[in-house]
Amino acid sequence: MSSSLVEVLKLLGNPTRLQIMEWLRSPEESFAEYAPVADREEYGVCVTHLAAKTGLAQSTISIHMNSLERAGLVESTRIGKWTHYRRVGTQVDELVEQLQHRLI
Repeated sequence: MSSSLVEVLKLLGNPTRLQIMEWLRSPEESFAEYAPVADREEYGVCVTHLAAKTGLAQSTISIHMNSLERAGLVESTRIGKWTHYRRVGTQVDELVEQLQHRLI
């Protein structure tokens, strides 16, 4: 197994990061209770909303999101004073493909 795949699996082994990735799959539905700061499909979800939904401090969420961004699973966009994160579908698809190839 390649080291990059192992590193990504370690990242997703964290329940908070895995939950965030699940929420980011359908941001409109997952964050419907929060008024969007910007278009969620285009820019993703504000870190403030991620913190509120998880119940964690913004600084903790930022650490989780930075890890996911370094792995290429999410990308960030700064809008005003808010940072938004959205899932990078192609990277997630490649991860699933690698897992299927190695496990099936």
